[in-house]
Amino acid sequence: MSANTRAIAARVLADVIENGHSLTAILDNTLSSIPSNKDRAFIQMLCYGVCRHYHHLDFILGKLVAKPLKDMDIKALVLVGLYQLQFMRVKPHAAVSETVLAVGKKNWAKGLVNALLRTYLREQTTLEAQARQVATAAWSHPDWLIRLIQQDWPEQAEQIFIANNLQAPMALRINLAKIDTQAYLQQLNAKDITASSVDFCPSALVLGNAIAVDELPGFASGWVSVQDTAAQLAAELLDLRPGQRVLDVCAAPGGKTAHILEAQAQLQIVMAVDIDASRLQRVGENLQRLGLSAKLICGDAADPQNWWDGQVFERILLDAPCSATGVIRRHPDIKLLRRAEDIAQLQALQETILNAIWPLLAKDGILLYATCSVLKQENEYQIRAFLAGHADAEELPCPDEWGAAASAGRQILPGESGMDGFYYARLRKL
Repeated sequence: MSANTRAIAARVLADVIENGHSLTAILDNTLSSIPSNKDRAFIQMLCYGVCRHYHHLDFILGKLVAKPLKDMDIKALVLVGLYQLQFMRVKPHAAVSETVLAVGKKNWAKGLVNALLRTYLREQTTLEAQARQVATAAWSHPDWLIRLIQQDWPEQAEQIFIANNLQAPMALRINLAKIDTQAYLQQLNAKDITASSVDFCPSALVLGNAIAVDELPGFASGWVSVQDTAAQLAAELLDLRPGQRVLDVCAAPGGKTAHILEAQAQLQIVMAVDIDASRLQRVGENLQRLGLSAKLICGDAADPQNWWDGQVFERILLDAPCSATGVIRRHPDIKLLRRAEDIAQLQALQETILNAIWPLLAKDGILLYATCSVLKQENEYQIRAFLAGHADAEELPCPDEWGAAASAGRQILPGESGMDGFYYARLRKL
């Protein structure tokens, strides 16, 4: 791979580290102008890898320099070099020379980048041993998140850190209204694509290796979507029946909205609400590909009086805004972008939305509260507090085939049965 690909990766990473921008968003913009599939894949691998191991690599860099590097492009480039040397099968001399070439016009930095990477190669054993002694570097997570996960999950914390640093598998949701899972599995096998089914989730298949979506049989015809198995559990938990009015709050990008429509074709209406107009547009695009339709509303879930038509819903899915600490393996930049103070703010927002949406639920209706978080503050503590404050709410059980029972609701931890970290609680209105 050319030095140019490394330079592009470093620029993307500098934007994430310095400006707090989303890795997915920057990569989408950056990769669209790069013609070579191979180059795009390499840049993506570098960016995801450095974010995944950022706290580890940053610790190593701190040991290599006398004072912090002020030029963020150069710092990001050194991290790209260190990542190649430790985690990739790039030959060390090629990794060093190509990373030095990627410095480009900043000639003052060439000797520095070269010296830092060669020092790492000489002292790698000692430096890695030092990194293993410091929790932030050893687990490659920020201190505040390590503390919270250890506090909530003392026995499982180590496994959560390990799972968060692995690449997530590619899971598919089969549109059972169009094709059954076994028939789709045969379609994959005919193309030499390996996949396995999931006992407790009839719509899910997990691929042996990730592939481009256009390689999936029937993708354009709406046979299949990409969605983690844990997220696919929502439709079944809603216990959908013909004729029901269903509300999906905080619906973007629309995977669960689509699954609701696939799972029950005779619903009276599905209303999908999201505060972000551009993300809501993605919901529309996803539904269009699948040949499905819902009423899309751009509105604030915390203030339903501005968009609600006054008719109650028999089913409500509240996929609450959360820390996303359960999907770090898919979005490793979360470890760089989230802050400790975000959690209390998110908890307050979740509480506001829950209280605002509850009046929209019909008597005997079900509200499914979901997050992709592993933090109890956003999950079981949130629901316990809600139940304590609402005499007209009771908890319904979730199946015991997945996750673990919490003091309220059910928690899936990252990596369990190949799934992302997820939380669900089913609430019935008395």
